[in-house]
Amino acid sequence: MLPFRRKRPMPESNASTAAERSEQTSGGGLLQRLRSGLKRTGSGFGQLFLGRKQIDAELLEDLETLLLMADVGVEATTQIIDDLTARLKRNELADTEALRNALREDMLAILQPIAQPLVIPQQDNPFVILTVGINGAGKTTTIGKLAAQFKQEGHRVILAAGDTFRAAAVEQLQTWGERTQTPVISQPTGSDSASVAYDSHQAAIARGSDVLIADTAGRLHTQGNLMEELRKIHRVLGKQDASAPQEILLVLDAGTGQNAIAQAEEFQQAVNVTGIALTKLDGTAKGGVIFAIAQRFGIPVRFIGMGEGVDDLRAFDPETFVDALLDQAQAGQDQE
Repeated sequence: MLPFRRKRPMPESNASTAAERSEQTSGGGLLQRLRSGLKRTGSGFGQLFLGRKQIDAELLEDLETLLLMADVGVEATTQIIDDLTARLKRNELADTEALRNALREDMLAILQPIAQPLVIPQQDNPFVILTVGINGAGKTTTIGKLAAQFKQEGHRVILAAGDTFRAAAVEQLQTWGERTQTPVISQPTGSDSASVAYDSHQAAIARGSDVLIADTAGRLHTQGNLMEELRKIHRVLGKQDASAPQEILLVLDAGTGQNAIAQAEEFQQAVNVTGIALTKLDGTAKGGVIFAIAQRFGIPVRFIGMGEGVDDLRAFDPETFVDALLDQAQAGQDQE
């Protein structure tokens, strides 16, 4: 049985802080960052409609090709093109500007259901976030940024250096811990990662922490033995608190395109992913993969990453994302 812990006052409202975080992402500053980051993905959309007033079969074919090249995926692309074609048959689209607006509506219809900010609830035991993903996706950096954000919201955070296979991973997390003044629980390289998770959870309980964020070893989604290790970590945490981990956050590199779909499928089968952080949107031509993820899995996209800075991980806002992709912002928005 877990030791009794008195309920502690939380920040003004976790729901409000999540809302504020989401509201911040809708500002012009983020829009400009996204437009810059998604330039390689979205430049074709801007060119597609230039100088074209009439909608014809060639325009729709070009749009379909562009969506597929941006890694929107076959399923999502088919849904969008079928809807636009149906609207044309009903004479609802008079010109290319109407087509562009309809495209925006269809894109938002796919993304809005998965735009669910991560809210840390008020509870007696630590809220455990288990981060998973392949090597190079940006797990450790994402953890550091999350620690900074949660601490700004008034939470007490502990980090678990669960990637015991690479000494560099532990050192990287410890550097983030120093940078954000967040305790890091670690063991020597080669230790049992489930043991690190257990000790970290115990430490979080003993210290009255609100949030425990656990790193795990990067692994290919095809490595069955390492996927089994993830299941073991999940079981160990669950023995201390039946509801833990409350969030299993899959970190995906947007630059991997459709391979991210295979990763999401394997990790979902292994540990039932509850949220996604899509990183490296600042330099990829494959940012459209977020539509494929939404269409295939419906897993909430909690965060998007656009750089290495602490503030470069933001709550996902579909309207800002789509407007940046289509370069559809009103003049002056970026002055904020």
